[in-house]
This record gives sequence, structure tokens and C-alpha cells, in this order.
Amino acid sequence: MNDQRILVTGGTGFIGSNLANALAADNDVIALDDGYLGTPENLDDDVEYVEASVLDDDLPTDVDIVFHLAALSSYAMHEDDPTTGVRVNVEGFVNTVEQARDDGCDTVVYATTSSIYGNRTEPSPESMPVTANTGYEASKLARERYAQYFHNHYDMSMAGMRFFSVYQGYGGAEEHKGEYANLIAQFADDIANGDAPVIYGDGTQTRDFTHVDDIVRGLIAAAEHELQGIYNLGTGESYDLNTLVEKLNAELGREIEPEYVENPIPDDIYVKDTMADTTKMREATGWEPRISFEEGLKRVCAQYQSSSVSH
Repeated sequence: MNDQRILVTGGTGFIGSNLANALAADNDVIALDDGYLGTPENLDDDVEYVEASVLDDDLPTDVDIVFHLAALSSYAMHEDDPTTGVRVNVEGFVNTVEQARDDGCDTVVYATTSSIYGNRTEPSPESMPVTANTGYEASKLARERYAQYFHNHYDMSMAGMRFFSVYQGYGGAEEHKGEYANLIAQFADDIANGDAPVIYGDGTQTRDFTHVDDIVRGLIAAAEHELQGIYNLGTGESYDLNTLVEKLNAELGREIEPEYVENPIPDDIYVKDTMADTTKMREATGWEPRISFEEGLKRVCAQYQSSSVSH
């Protein structure tokens, strides 16, 4: 992708800033964010930062491509304030896409979620039935339906990307997320600092952990191919949390036991297992994940192993 004018909403957040920085080498990139979950410190100098909300009236949508990643992105945020969750995740999405359409942009790539697949130890294909058990999931499903409307009514290219468990580690753009960061980042930081990582339940739950670099490549591929519809971005492999702690200990040269606590999220809505089926994305674009679980953990732990990097 070259010489495109691109808007990334949620552009100072974890995934958004990684995407904006990757695109800025060859494109004119605007990162829009309200600063709630992101920080402009995540952005390279060649990214233009606009502090604004996706609910605002005059967004910088006179662009070739919109990557819409802005969202309230956790279960807790939606339980605390469901109305604000809907406003940001659904109304903010429609507002952004509508303004982009008015400005002549017809290519949108947006974030949805894999948690709507529920508990799956087998790979989840995009064609399987999905359900909304939380406000967060409902808001992402609503996005998918509005995207369908924009495509069917206005012939826009609307690619919804269902991310699996995305990580980078605190050495990247993830640290500011704190308690909302991926478990790999949180657990690595705990173990490196001599603290016990806290596991909900017995640690047998599994996640398809996907490195943010692979997610960024997938998002860019979706825009380049002007994809339409829903696509998974994951690895097609999953690991349980006990194995994660074991491997992080080995990588960091530690022997720290996790602390097991009762899961505060009710059993009937907690997603215990996830695994992506990435066949559709691979067949549409040739995209495949490149960073293995082991390589990803090495990257996350590298900052703690270098004397030149202070935490």
C-alpha cells in the first residue's frame, strides 16, 4: 500500500498505533483518538495525530481508506456503562463510516471480535452461528450488521476483522492498557518482576494468541484486497494459561507459580476456549500468521533480558 491517505480511528491505542506506524512509511496517515485507552506517545513522528471522538461531527474522513479500530474494548467497560458502550462502539462506527461515505471513501476495514464464537476448542470458521452474551459482543455484532447495510445499500467495501487474542508485550504499545492488556503482556511483566501471575479458575482455558504484527499485516491485506464481509485473524493454534506461565518462566529463567483465583466473570458468559479458522482470509489474500507462539514469547520477554532496556 503506497501513497494512500488513511484514517486510523483508535489510532493511538495498542493495535491502532502499530497499524498507523506501519502504514506511515509509505502513506499519509491520520491517527484519530480521544485518548481514553491510547496515548500519542505510541505514534511515530510521521503520523498525524488528531485528538477527537468518533462521535464528533467533522471527522478527518476525506481519505482513501478508513481503518476503524476505536472501541470500548472490554467486558467490564460495557457492564459498567452499557449506554456509553453502545454510543462509542455502534454509533461511533456508523458516524465514522457515514462521514467517510459522504467524503467519497468506500473502503473500510473495522474491528469486530472472536468472542462471539463462544467456547471452541476446534477452529471457528466465520460461517458458524454466533451469539452475543455480553454488551461488548452485542456492540461488535451490531457493527457487523451496519457494515452489511453500508455494503448492500451503498456498495462500500466493509471488511470486518474478528481478532483473536492479540498481544505484543509491554515493550511495545501495550503497556498503557494496564489491566486491559493481553494476558501474555501482563503475565510476562509479573514474572519478570517476581510477582505471581493471577489466573482465573484452574488455568486450563485456552487462547489463540496472535502477535500484533500479524494482525497489522492482516488489516493491511484486507484493505489492499478491498475485502467484503467477515474474516478471522488468528493463528489456528491455542495454548492454555498454565502452559503460557510455564513457557514464560522458562524464557525468563524464573520459577514463579501462578496464583489461582475464582473467576469474577460468570461461567455462562466467560469464553473459556478460542481458536481461529483462518482459511477464508488465506484464500482471499494469501495472508498467514508468521510469528509462532514461541517466537512471540521471545519478543515479549526480550525487553526484560536486555540491560539496555529499563522497565
